[in-house]
Parts: sequence; structure tokens; C-alpha cells
Amino acid sequence: MEYGVFQRKAQDVTEPANHLKAHRAELFESEGRPESIHRQASALAAEHRITYLSPSLPVNMGDWWFDVATSDHFWIRRRFDVMRRLADSLIRNARRVAEIGCGNGLLQRDFEDNYGISVAGFELNEVALQKNVSRQSPLYCYDIHQRNPEFRSHFDLLLLFDVLEHIEDEATFLQSVKFHLAESGTLLINVPAHQFFYSDYDRAAGHVRRYSANQLVRLSEQHGFKARALTYWGLPLVPLLLARKAMSMQRSNGKAGFDSRGRSVNALLSQLAACEPIPQSFLGTSVMAVLENQA
Repeated sequence: MEYGVFQRKAQDVTEPANHLKAHRAELFESEGRPESIHRQASALAAEHRITYLSPSLPVNMGDWWFDVATSDHFWIRRRFDVMRRLADSLIRNARRVAEIGCGNGLLQRDFEDNYGISVAGFELNEVALQKNVSRQSPLYCYDIHQRNPEFRSHFDLLLLFDVLEHIEDEATFLQSVKFHLAESGTLLINVPAHQFFYSDYDRAAGHVRRYSANQLVRLSEQHGFKARALTYWGLPLVPLLLARKAMSMQRSNGKAGFDSRGRSVNALLSQLAACEPIPQSFLGTSVMAVLENQA
């Protein structure tokens, strides 16, 4: 899930409609294959919920991610569990929630299913929007640097999960994030941890960098946020990251570094990933933080 480093000039805003028609045709061509029926229905439902406030743009991330990042993937499940341990009461009290870089809607769907909360999804990648699996959350093709006046200080909770590491200009991006956040609002953020884990997978995934907990705290404070809670997570997965670092992969096949290799392996990895206390400050493959807006 990723929001975006732009790689070409903006399309004309009429182009997305043509893309949607083509995508719809592809879905019906695949009709009759049982494994595709659910994805077809979800994609068509998502299309009807997309509001185009900005033209779609390519982002610094391969579309392969959306083929392997599914709702039952052990890493997606563990990330959600860590978030609940860190910020459950905060989430339950949230009134207006949005996710910047919502991707294919896995986090939106989890909020709907577990909290009964609709999460406005902002995304520039049209492929991701078309594959969004949320049921009712509104979807926007929207560049946050556009700073739509209707969204000014509108949300009391913003989600920024696995996005910031893709952004070249952190300062400008975080200021645009703050534009959308209420004065007393909260930003929930997750990023990959520790630059020494950086590998070909990170390059394939479009990562510019990885973060230590201290780096994330300093960056947050520089841009008007205060860390209220923070944890590393993914400690049991460190050996897997070290093994992945030894792999050679290109942008086109980066999914090899995230594919859970079937249900049995996915179940084992899910059990392994849960073998750590939360919060913890020792080591992890990701960092998650609750950041309070100090407007």
C-alpha cells in the first residue's frame, strides 16, 4: 500500500473512465472461473464508489503487491493485531477516519468488519482502487498535495500504513498529511524498520528507506507530531528478512519476497509472528506509532 512518488505527468481526468470500462470488460471475460468470482464482485463494487478528485497517477510501487497482499496474509493479520494492541481505544472513539494510500483496501475492510467504522480511502493508483476490497468505505482518487478545502482539518484519525517509506520528500508530504488532520487529531503510522534490512525487495517494492524508532520520533517531532505510543514488531520474522536480503529480485518479481507460499506455511508464519510482546522496543521488522497532532 503506497501513496506516491509521481513518475510522469498527470493524465487527463477523463482517462480513468476509459480504464474502468476496459477493466470491467476484463472481469466479465474471466467469468466462469470460480476463484475469480469474489474478486470480480468486489472490483465492480469498488468502481462504483470511486470519486475522482485528482487524475490517477503511477506510484513508486509495483502492482504485483496487490496480487499477494490479501486479507488472510499472515503479515497483514499481524499488523492489524499490533495496531489493535497499540490503539484500540483510540480507534473505537474515532468519528472521522481516513487512510492515505489505502491501496486495495485491506485495512479499510478490517475497520469495517472489526469496528463497524467506514474509512475514507485516498489513493492515486487506479489499479489498487479497482481492486479495493472494502464494502462501504468511500474511495477517492486523490492527491493529498491538492489539499481539497473540504478535507481541511476534517479527520480526527488518519492512517498512514506502509506509505512514508515510498516518499522522497517527507517534509512536504507530512505537511499535506497535517492539512487533513484535526488540530487534536491522531496519525497512526507504520513503516519498515532498520536500514540495515534494506534489500532488493525494498527496491522492488519502491521503498526509499527504512526507519529506526528514534528516526521516526525525530521526524515526527520536526513536523509537529508527538509520539504517544510506539512499538517495534515482527521480531520473530527477523531471520526471514535476513534470508530475503540474500535474495536477488527485480521490481517485476518482488512478490517473491512477500508471498506466503500457501495456506500451511501462512498459518505457521502467523503463529510465529505472534511470538513477541507488544509494545516492545528491542528490535523488529516494522515500527508502528501513535502520533498526536501538535497544531
